[in-house]
Amino acid sequence: MPRPCQPLTACFAALALGLLGCGPDEGAHSSTRKDAMPEHSSGESIAILRLDARPNAPAIRVTSPAFSPDGMIPLRNSAYGDNWSPPLTWTAAPGAQSYALIVEDPDAPRAEPFVHWIAWNIPGDVTSLPENLSKAEKPGQPAGMIQGVNGAGETGWFGPRPPAGHGVHRYHFQLFALDGKLDIGPDAELQTLMNAMKGRIVAEGELVGRFEQKRPQ
Repeated sequence: MPRPCQPLTACFAALALGLLGCGPDEGAHSSTRKDAMPEHSSGESIAILRLDARPNAPAIRVTSPAFSPDGMIPLRNSAYGDNWSPPLTWTAAPGAQSYALIVEDPDAPRAEPFVHWIAWNIPGDVTSLPENLSKAEKPGQPAGMIQGVNGAGETGWFGPRPPAGHGVHRYHFQLFALDGKLDIGPDAELQTLMNAMKGRIVAEGELVGRFEQKRPQ
């Protein structure tokens, strides 16, 4: 399928605390095993390339009222700000029984992309997520949605927190339409979700946002 852009897609380490003042950054620790992800260079596609199991799968147009494609993600949606999940909208995919969401930063200074958000069993008739979604395993809005473990070892959204002075990072919001719901628990990490999704994708799409922290906080 044609790609909208070339790239796609914790941690409380002492070093990160010393450099950034508080909270984990995207270069410290991952809840995903190092050997579970492929080698990549900065900015390289990860989840969509690995999970594109159906040739010519329709494209989903993913957008956000908070930022334009390849635009800057607002401070309030970052872990330097309020750490609110950004609002998302997408076009309905024919045959979708559920949707799964994977958000990664492949520009993080680490061996694999930093996982900012994984969620699944978003109902097939839903085409948006509100801003500042609850970080509960089952947020209740939308009904049935489950959130898994991010790279900070937490549930739900963990906003951009690139090391200060590391330049602009790209955040890949990857949405997958699936042929049914997934039978995995909320303690699942990225690799478990990806394994469950293989062979079940009927459409896919992505939105890329950017964020930069220029000064230590």
